[in-house]
Amino acid sequence: MTTPICDFARRYAESDALRLHMPGHKGCGFLGVEQWDITEIDGADSLYEAAGIIRESEDNASALFGVPTFYSTEGSSQCIRAMVYLVALHAKKQGNRPLILAGRNAHKAFMSAVALLDVEVEWLLPREGESYLSCKVSAEEIESLLNAAEEKPSAVYLTSPDYLGNVADIAAIAAVCHRYGVLLVVDNAHGAYLKFLQPSRHPMDLGADMCCDSAHKTFPVLTGGAYLHVTEEFSPQCKNALQLFGSTSPSYLIMQSLDGVNAYLANGYGEKLAAFAEKVQALKERLAAMGYTLQGDEPMKVTIAAKSYGYTGEELSAALLRENIVCEFADRDFMVLMLTPELGEDGLRRLEEALRAVPKQAAIEELPPAFHACTPIMSVREAMLSPSETVSVDKSVGRVLAAASVGCPPAVPIVVCGERIDSEAAACFAYYGIKTCAVVAE
Repeated sequence: MTTPICDFARRYAESDALRLHMPGHKGCGFLGVEQWDITEIDGADSLYEAAGIIRESEDNASALFGVPTFYSTEGSSQCIRAMVYLVALHAKKQGNRPLILAGRNAHKAFMSAVALLDVEVEWLLPREGESYLSCKVSAEEIESLLNAAEEKPSAVYLTSPDYLGNVADIAAIAAVCHRYGVLLVVDNAHGAYLKFLQPSRHPMDLGADMCCDSAHKTFPVLTGGAYLHVTEEFSPQCKNALQLFGSTSPSYLIMQSLDGVNAYLANGYGEKLAAFAEKVQALKERLAAMGYTLQGDEPMKVTIAAKSYGYTGEELSAALLRENIVCEFADRDFMVLMLTPELGEDGLRRLEEALRAVPKQAAIEELPPAFHACTPIMSVREAMLSPSETVSVDKSVGRVLAAASVGCPPAVPIVVCGERIDSEAAACFAYYGIKTCAVVAE
């Protein structure tokens, strides 16, 4: 497996060239990586017009994943927007208006995409008692909705794995979607590694028409490195779709990281992952025996429902932090830990020892607010593009949300832009520590 971008950058760094081009650091600076940080000079190719070393590297990634694969240096957020664009383009080619049936736990990048592209959304809602971070849906439920729909959606859009580690039955849902002539689009940001399990659990191998992976979330890739995977039908439009939402100065450091990981993945990564997954599963079983309640079935994620152990997720996270162990995400209900083979057995041992040292307490009986869908007053697009003002949550009741009021992580909006905030939604904001929100100006 070649690494053409890495090789070019290395040769250029060693050439002692006089850099009369961007970036301004001229190959030297404060971080020690500046010599490899280049721009679209002769021979370096160009991400959105790739015909040289970037094209070769993306072809390598495509060979690994078995489908046309394209790089993003701006994370899965850029890929999500590109996928929504591709769905809209597909619908218009068929003479239909773009309409997406989407899981309500969609990333806020999806909200901005449908606003910018003027795409209508119908929401799949979480089940009773389910966190707003999840939206478990079965193939049977999708079939029932599609069968009853007077207007078929252009696509079904799912987040799988979700932030809490729940994985949808993509194969069954894809089969249903395709029977009705509907695309299946998957935000697989947390699941790039699923391709390298045996058998593969990657959405593209299970029938999805397109999906995004955040390579940086589960591979040894710099932050911002991501993939857009599509079927052959959508391949010709992908570069245009990505450049609509991407910087004209994509990071060559991130591209080198994506390029370099191809060789890593091709050289025994599947075996390494399989061995580590067994150790993670054994750890999960030992944690359950200690009394921890685990959620989700994603192999490389440990999600602890903390209250049954007598703590909030934030308190459990703080206990780990005292041992210099930093979690991915914690709120009052959950603590999320993302694992990769790079942690090694020592990392798993440190985690287990720290969790074993936390004394079990009486369960906290407090329940999170039940998910509550607010009444839509205007479209996501109209709300996002309206003049807005910031108000405290306690003064937001009755107002229409203008911008997604949630940080990243988890970047999943509790209320969708264009919905009227009611008292239940305001209570939910308060529960999750959201103190202000942007509302449409009156």
